[in-house]
Amino acid sequence: MSRVRLLVGTKKGAFVLTSDGARKSWEVAGPHFAGWEIYHVKGSPADPDRIYASQSSGWFGQVIQRSNDGGKSWDTVGNQFLYDGVPGTHQWYDGTAHPWEFKRVWQFQPSFTDPDWVYAGVEDAALFRTSDGGATWQELSGLREQGSGKYWQPGAGGMCLHTILLDPGKPQRIFIAISAAGVFRTDDGGATWRPINRGLKSPFNLPDPDAEVGHCVHGLALHPSRPDVLFMQKHWDVMRSDDAGESWHEVSGDLPTDFGFPIAVHAHEPETVYVVPIKSDSEHFPPEGKLRVYRSRKGGGEWEALTRGLPQKDCYVNILRSAMAVDSLEPCGVYFGTTGGQVYGSADSGDSWEPIVRDLPPVLSVEVQVLP
Repeated sequence: MSRVRLLVGTKKGAFVLTSDGARKSWEVAGPHFAGWEIYHVKGSPADPDRIYASQSSGWFGQVIQRSNDGGKSWDTVGNQFLYDGVPGTHQWYDGTAHPWEFKRVWQFQPSFTDPDWVYAGVEDAALFRTSDGGATWQELSGLREQGSGKYWQPGAGGMCLHTILLDPGKPQRIFIAISAAGVFRTDDGGATWRPINRGLKSPFNLPDPDAEVGHCVHGLALHPSRPDVLFMQKHWDVMRSDDAGESWHEVSGDLPTDFGFPIAVHAHEPETVYVVPIKSDSEHFPPEGKLRVYRSRKGGGEWEALTRGLPQKDCYVNILRSAMAVDSLEPCGVYFGTTGGQVYGSADSGDSWEPIVRDLPPVLSVEVQVLP
């Protein structure tokens, strides 16, 4: 029987949760790097023992950790993202003399086929890549040199490149999302980029209804069998594109609120999408204090509240953009973590939920691996 491994990054360390394919009983290991903010922990699809973790501290800066044994032990790798290790030598996006600042890694996205090949999205927004397992990193500088950078601006969490999606059928195609700039796509492996935000509307910060960049995108998702169909959780609005981001249309439909952070797609049903609405951009908690995951089986527009096993009163937690994941088992498993330190799991595609673990530090990210 397959095993499932959850990789959980929190404000005070990383945790590794494991279960068998039934996903009813879980073992919890950790905290690894206790006391450190772990923004993202991600396993390699090409090697179940290879895991990368982003460890961050206001005192000591960014540290990259790598495990070659499924999280039992870790090694520090490749912590010199800056050119020649000299900060303050880069031009700002608009070409002025303000330095580009490297603060932290928000997301890792390993290659589907090579465990040593990994992309990293960082703050201030830029994209890096390693081909040697994290020992050395190179910036894909075409993104920051794309030309629209003077219109980029930080969201509430900073100017972060927080989402990286790889097209499994087109190795040269990559989608990235920046808060607050929007979505960008490369079709040549990162040499050149262009914004793909037509149809997005952001009247709260962009008075121009046709603004090409400056949109606050919270999350992106796609199904690997249909990579031209993208789903987006935006700062207000759930959106969909059927043409690889060339155009977008709203699918918020009957959600109680269209504000939220995470978005995910079912492993076997490309039209089944999950979001977790919160009340507003200033009130980061579920409407009415009821924790509800919403599922659409029609690719958006019509949504159903999934509540069985979730607290339906006095619940005021948030679910951050990287804190939801799905596994590839049948039935599909869905998982999310909260700022209250709970990790919930569903082994039946969201029909019912159980707390896997409670009382962790605030959860920043949740990723899942299915192991042989």
